[in-house]
Amino acid sequence: MMTKTKTPIVVDLDGTLILSDLLIESFLVLIKQNPLSIFSVFLWLMKGKAYMKQEIARRAELAIDTLPFNEPLIQYLVQKKAEGYTIALATASHRKYADLIASHLKLFDEVFATEDGVNLSGARKRQRLNEAYGEKGYHYAGNAEVDLEVWQDSAAAIVVGNETLALKARRITQIEAVFSSDNRKVKTWMKALRVHQWVKNGLIFVPLLASHQFDDSSAVFACLIAFLSFSLCASSVYLLNDLLDLKDDRLHQTKRNRPFAAGALNLVHGLLAAPGLLVVALLLATAVSLDFAIVLICYYILTFAYSFYLKRVVLIDVVTLASLYTVRIVAGAAAIAVPLTFWLLAFSIFVFLSLAIVKRYTELLALKEKSAKKTLGRGYQVEDVELLSSLGGSSGYISVLVLALYINSSEVKALYDQPMLMWPICLVMLYWISRVWIIAHRGEMNDDPIVFALKDKVSMACGLVIVGFMLAAAI
Repeated sequence: MMTKTKTPIVVDLDGTLILSDLLIESFLVLIKQNPLSIFSVFLWLMKGKAYMKQEIARRAELAIDTLPFNEPLIQYLVQKKAEGYTIALATASHRKYADLIASHLKLFDEVFATEDGVNLSGARKRQRLNEAYGEKGYHYAGNAEVDLEVWQDSAAAIVVGNETLALKARRITQIEAVFSSDNRKVKTWMKALRVHQWVKNGLIFVPLLASHQFDDSSAVFACLIAFLSFSLCASSVYLLNDLLDLKDDRLHQTKRNRPFAAGALNLVHGLLAAPGLLVVALLLATAVSLDFAIVLICYYILTFAYSFYLKRVVLIDVVTLASLYTVRIVAGAAAIAVPLTFWLLAFSIFVFLSLAIVKRYTELLALKEKSAKKTLGRGYQVEDVELLSSLGGSSGYISVLVLALYINSSEVKALYDQPMLMWPICLVMLYWISRVWIIAHRGEMNDDPIVFALKDKVSMACGLVIVGFMLAAAI
């Protein structure tokens, strides 16, 4: 008696087997290596999509083992493999990457991919599979509208996606299995935009408060628009950073859960959202004032340089971070057209340098505990941890010295009736900075000390005490 041959299962790669897109991933790797490569990509595309994929694959190496694989689907395929099914991989990605993934998973009996000038997508993929297995001779796993082309000739569909896609597939073939995607996109986007980090842009209001213009409704409104503009610009930067740092984030203990690194959001959507947010931010900035728009552009240029290069240079990275915080205060002054004082700028740069070093110190301390030698994507070594502690603490204390000199200056006497009542603020700041560094030394600090301060009850209490002394001095 003849044994019936089991129908082969063919699996798409991008968005199906992995929760990402290898063309976009490799494109981002190439751009990170050399931003000017973007012009070459457009030239390659003019010669065809297959040619472009070939040229990118020649230049960009991917960390295959760190990719966000679709684990439920892989478990399903492993079970089918054990039951005697032939499993094949069919992808529009370049053959180089397809073979690397097949070698990594050790699951596929055959691999079909883009090569020799043929972009294996849609109708071309259907034709190739029909040649290999015959019409209705295979089950196909896909995740997008383009896969409907292949499902037309497949014996059954394995749908990786939402119910809408499953319904469309059901109209042209039978459904073997459905692997639903996460529908909590709003919450995921909020996380990707790091809306909780917008609170940092509250520094824009510092010049408003320092100049005692909080009773001027037009100035307050200008600061609110400036805050929104800066927040959207910052989110644009966050998206860009996450897209460029996929490999490093996936190797990080907590950053691996970021939406793009984890495959929770489409990389293409991120590439579109980043410039889109920037355009809206610039439009809002021009509505505030030309000076504010110029400061915002400078901020973006500095963050762009930080993302591509500066964050990998020892000490330059923390100085840049401190500068980015200080630029927010400069932006606040530009928004309401008030002059910046030497005291405010000096205090800002030193206190934020201390907090930026806390961030690097925390990362190095975590690596030291794991016996690692070097930070991912950074130039630091674990031996630098003690020196960073010394530099960071010193910078924090210098900021308090600047504050003390400011309290004794003529500017304070002009703004406050009883400036001597502000002296206890120095003691509060000394306590707070010392406490931050003790917590960091114990390994209990959040990756971002600014976020830590906003969640920490003691830090919030210190802030209220400082505000109280300032109000008392002003009365």
